[in-house]
Order: sequence, then structure tokens, then C-alpha cells
Amino acid sequence: MDADWIEHRREDGERLGWIRMVGEQFIAVDVLGREITGEVDWLEAEETLDERGLGFLAERWLFDSPVRGTVFVRIVEASPAGVRVREDDFGAAAAAGAEVQDHDLPFPAPATLRPGG
Repeated sequence: MDADWIEHRREDGERLGWIRMVGEQFIAVDVLGREITGEVDWLEAEETLDERGLGFLAERWLFDSPVRGTVFVRIVEASPAGVRVREDDFGAAAAAGAEVQDHDLPFPAPATLRPGG
């Protein structure tokens, strides 16, 4: 995250991402540190972050682990300090007492983390 990124929050204060300036245009960046628009005006960048929200974080993702291969994961933390994902084998990440494997990823999240449906 660069110092010139402008934080964008929803009304309850939850961070939805950032907006960064490129010349006279802006690019919306989600909480994973990924650009989600091309160069747009300020209002479109804000609207894109608002529409995206945080719901996408609750979905299952695929992570290409260098040790375990491709696994399903859930995002459990996302901040400029890093992204933490937890392996999720058919809901096991939420099961009480289940053995879970976490992976700490850099910010922005690498391409090895992708939507998995």
C-alpha cells in the first residue's frame, strides 16, 4: 500500500478499500490490495467499492499452496499487514475442534489466491 492511497470506508466505518490517484483519474483498490477498476473518475471509484462491499471475502477461494497444491480456503484476515487464509474442506474451517491450516500471504494478495466458487 502506498502512502498516497486514500482509504474508503462505508457508513459504519468498515474499510472497503482504497482509491489511488493516477494523473487526473482514480483506481479503486479492494481490501486485498487488488485493483478493481481501470482509470475512472472519483465517484465511479467510490461507487465500485461500495457496490463490491465485503461480501466477496466470505466466499470460498482457491489457493495454490507451494506445499499442499491447490486447496479451498476462506479469507480470515485482510489488511495492509497481510492476508490470512484458512483451508476449508467442505466447511471444516468453521467446525469446532477441526484441525485447520492457515496460510499467511503478502499484501496485496498474490495471484495464487483466486475466487473458487
